[in-house]
Amino acid sequence: MVRCPKCATEVDVDEDEVEEGEILACPECETEMEVVQIHPVKVNAISDDDDEEEEDEESEDGDEFDEDDEEEDEKEDI
Repeated sequence: MVRCPKCATEVDVDEDEVEEGEILACPECETEMEVVQIHPVKVNAISDDDDEEEEDEESEDGDEFDEDDEEEDEKEDI
């Protein structure tokens, strides 16, 4: 038995049926948890914030259309 790191709900986990590195989901808040130890079972929440930050960085560095491009296009039309 482990507790969800986000909502503290008890999650029934059998030490003999999980492996280190396995991903579990909380039945209440659906937070993904990685099994970091199996005797006794310990889990860490997998943060969604990291994924969002990576997406933000990609959009800033990528060739996506932004407001500056729009202003340059307007100047060329004049």
